[in-house]
Amino acid sequence: MTEPLDEGCPDGLTLTEQRMWNAFRSGSTYDLSDPDPLLNDPFSPRPWGPERSVRATIVARLLLSGPTPHPGRVAALKLRGVLITGTLKLAGGSIAPYVELNGCRFESEIWLPEAHFTTVRMVGCAIPRLEAARLRTEGDLHLPRCRVEHGIRLTDAQIGTDLLINQIHVRPDRRGRAITADGLSVAQDLQAELIETYGEFSLRGAKVGVSLSLRGSRLRAAGERRALNAPQISVERTLYMTGAWVSETTGRQGATPPFGIGRGGESGQGTTRLQPFQCYGGVRLDDGRFGDAVDLHRARFTLSPREELSLRRIVTPELRFNAVRPEEGRVVLNGAKVVTLVDLAASWPGPGGLAMGGFVYENLVPYEEFPLSRRLEWVASATPEYSPEPYERLATVLRNSGEDADAREVLLAKQRRRRETLPLAAKLWGYLQDWTVAYGYRPGRAALWMAVLWAAGALAFAQVEPEPFKPGEHPHWNAPLYALDLLIPVINLGQDGYWRLDGHWQWAAAVLVLLGWILATTVAAGASRLLRRG
Repeated sequence: MTEPLDEGCPDGLTLTEQRMWNAFRSGSTYDLSDPDPLLNDPFSPRPWGPERSVRATIVARLLLSGPTPHPGRVAALKLRGVLITGTLKLAGGSIAPYVELNGCRFESEIWLPEAHFTTVRMVGCAIPRLEAARLRTEGDLHLPRCRVEHGIRLTDAQIGTDLLINQIHVRPDRRGRAITADGLSVAQDLQAELIETYGEFSLRGAKVGVSLSLRGSRLRAAGERRALNAPQISVERTLYMTGAWVSETTGRQGATPPFGIGRGGESGQGTTRLQPFQCYGGVRLDDGRFGDAVDLHRARFTLSPREELSLRRIVTPELRFNAVRPEEGRVVLNGAKVVTLVDLAASWPGPGGLAMGGFVYENLVPYEEFPLSRRLEWVASATPEYSPEPYERLATVLRNSGEDADAREVLLAKQRRRRETLPLAAKLWGYLQDWTVAYGYRPGRAALWMAVLWAAGALAFAQVEPEPFKPGEHPHWNAPLYALDLLIPVINLGQDGYWRLDGHWQWAAAVLVLLGWILATTVAAGASRLLRRG
């Protein structure tokens, strides 16, 4: 219902603008949408006539120095299905009225640098470009289901509560950036679910007071830029780069693909499906701080051979790395600090595709079965050139969780990798150590070798009856006891030192003493590892 025209309207206004002026004073919605829904799509090429047009200068006048509200009403700009011609310039202005635009078209870009709003909601609008550097809002900034053809700039903007840009569709500016929000500060949530970007989404140094959600979004890089560039970002709770349930039947008409968020989120419904987070291009989260978790559940990263999913030096209590394995590119975790790593064996890239020098984690929680053999392959993939640190970190985590046998297997694998870097002589000695006593990490094998050498020595010395050094001052000759006395160092069993052996028997005794020292030391070291943790 159209209210009567306000006799106090300024001169020079069209009839449409006069009615908008009057609706502003009463705080009511000025609706110029057509009864035919096909003619209301702001993204279609069909033109809207002058009967649906208002000038941007008149809109700016209302917001910056508008009339007083009607008695008992609150002034607000609420438009639906309106074409705003010209450039809307509100730079540096202080706008007190509430602003809500639904299904509107803007002929030219919107200029809001350093403007101060209470709450701004633009829903399903067609916008050539939004320039809003250093924008401040006391409440929300909502841009859901909008389409922006030449990028959004929110550099150093301060949002008082939530920033909601769900299902927005943004194409890049001339520099290849779709959304530039470096230094952005959001007091509560930043919701960017099911968005479509065709240029870099830049959040360098941004601060989010609660959570940052990119569920179900598709980010695409343009030119040489990354798809998501967010170094030094700070998120008080969780960064979600996961899937979202979408439904064609429950989505709004005219919404950007994939037609909105489904209500039930149940995969059993025929029209409901899970859309994963997809990223076509590099991702940079270096030096990020996350209060709860970084969640990459079923995320898909399509990288070129030179691009990276870079998580260098991030700090988070939990990293959920169960994404789809990238076919190319690298996953970089150098210097990252994580309390709990929740991962999936099939998610990690193969050799050369993973780097985790200085990666610190305290607990391992596999999402599915993750056998030790695959875990060793995981470490090997991260160390094309031998580095002891990843092996020692894994062994420490396993030992702290009570998996001592697995920890010894990891350290044994470390020695085997190290052996490949040694010169030939040291490599041969390493093979001998591995074959005989497994570098001391399998003490049972050393004990078995001692038993074999004892039996061999006992049988050999049973063939000889040596002369004593001092007749009348020697014990009775006992070949098994003599062999054991030679094998076990330190302990004197009363046989060694009383008998004179000549020729090859003397050499046999020396070899037995030498092997006994080596094996006994190995057994003692292995036993101490069993009793000691850390």
